[in-house]
Amino acid sequence: MVENSGQTETMPDLIAASMVSDYAYCPRQCYIRWSEGEFRECEDNSNSADDSDGSDGSAASWPLAGRCRTAQLSAPRIGLTCRINLVDGEGQEGAGDVVPVLLKKGEAAGISGEVYDSDRVRLCAQGLVLRENGFLCSAGLAYFFKSKKSVSVRFDEPLIAETKEIIARIRAMAGDRRMPPPLLDSPKCNRCSLAGICLPDEVNLLREQKAGMGSVGGRDEQGPAGQTRELRMLLASRDDQVPVYVLDQGSTVHKRGDCLEIRSREGKVGTVRMIEVSQLCLYGGVEISTPAVVELMQRGIPVLHFTHGGWFEGICLGHTSKNIDLRIRQYEWARDKERSLSLARSMISGKIRNCRVLLRRNDQEIPAEALEKLADYACQAEMAESLERLLGLEGAAAELYFSRLGSLLKADEDGLIFQGRNRRPPRDPVNAVLSYLYGILAKECFVTLLAVGFEPYLGFYHQPRYGRPALALDLMEEFRPIIADSTAVSLFNNKELAVKDFVITEEGVMIGRSAKRKVVAGYERRMDTQITHPLFGYKISYRRVLEVQSRLLARALSGEIEQYPAFCTR
Repeated sequence: MVENSGQTETMPDLIAASMVSDYAYCPRQCYIRWSEGEFRECEDNSNSADDSDGSDGSAASWPLAGRCRTAQLSAPRIGLTCRINLVDGEGQEGAGDVVPVLLKKGEAAGISGEVYDSDRVRLCAQGLVLRENGFLCSAGLAYFFKSKKSVSVRFDEPLIAETKEIIARIRAMAGDRRMPPPLLDSPKCNRCSLAGICLPDEVNLLREQKAGMGSVGGRDEQGPAGQTRELRMLLASRDDQVPVYVLDQGSTVHKRGDCLEIRSREGKVGTVRMIEVSQLCLYGGVEISTPAVVELMQRGIPVLHFTHGGWFEGICLGHTSKNIDLRIRQYEWARDKERSLSLARSMISGKIRNCRVLLRRNDQEIPAEALEKLADYACQAEMAESLERLLGLEGAAAELYFSRLGSLLKADEDGLIFQGRNRRPPRDPVNAVLSYLYGILAKECFVTLLAVGFEPYLGFYHQPRYGRPALALDLMEEFRPIIADSTAVSLFNNKELAVKDFVITEEGVMIGRSAKRKVVAGYERRMDTQITHPLFGYKISYRRVLEVQSRLLARALSGEIEQYPAFCTR
């Protein structure tokens, strides 16, 4: 186990009986759900009576439904609370018995006993609660809707002892604030909806690497016995939900049933189902109704506000992550200069390496000396003795990188020229697009970090400053070249953008109305692009990569992995 915090936590007097089931299935899953507040329905540990109000109709369709009643009970002596489905007079010790019933939508387990251990201890926990409340209870019942089968579970002494032992372990785990290690190559992970949060194979691989037990060759993992196996793909490669952008000034967003309706001054623009929305991005003078805001808050969908020019201004969100332990660790690391520097080294080294890869792939005339310098800057960044030294290395690498970025643009009759990075205001179309894309990418990192449980305003490389999302800027460093810069170059080279799409004045350059849509569309195409992860070998979208990297950063702060592995494309 790894130390998550030097503090101890007082466990609530009463814990839910479902925690007993979660711990029996996987102690790490239990910790993530109940201590870090991350909850998604799991295929094996879901759809039981005390987690559902039966509103889906399933609870009313089983054979004993007419004799079933529900009770919410607590047992202070054993320290449990639960909502139980009960059937009277079905006990093995006589008509006075009551039987707790666990309703499962799936099939009975294909193992001896036909009930998973996690369900057996959960029923037993409910039985112990019933006994403390004066009921006679000697057995429980698991009903599987898919199998249309009832299986009895007798509460014998070994099962009772196992259940009480799990309760004690849960309290010890919560009191110590120690996250249990991930399961090793377990088939349970294939059915667990928290696998994308837990990252069991990824964490195990990185820990084995550090211990000298394995090596990563991109796609394959080399085990201690020399056998090679591919890392399992336990998380979805891309999200089903997508961001919605409203760019036209004067537009309004309203709630219409389960949809968002977007209207401009000319009339209705369109509708989108909220179940398909991951975030709502409003630019400039776009208004949103209170019912729409409240509904989005209840669904956990953030509303993000930008200036007309694309500067990320803020976010409207309901309750944020409950993972207070992560934020405590973040503050502890941010106060520690050495630990902050170790994270910053990895991030900036990764950024420089990705800059080098982008130039090596696309700049046919780049001198070998320039590539060698960038490689040297990346190596020096990994060993920088101070943040000031790291800033100097990043600046030198950026100057060299942007001096060559214009070479990636195809020459055309528009006279498009890029002679280096400038901003506030940008003085050429390429810089205008880069600034706009950096604003969108900062938003993306902000939302991702917030969802994982971080404080986006407290960074390790970028220092705290009023209104600056420092950690979001930290995370986006390694992705600037491979997401934002790559998108900008593609938009110009593919003739999606031209000089005529911009408003050019003496003060600076602004992106035209239609061009903004093209920039956002190009950015979303890039974020949806699937890339082979250089460490883990599976293909995921860039948007999913941001989440994986954020969770790896959390694992580094917890001590599960020794250092944060930057995302360096090949």
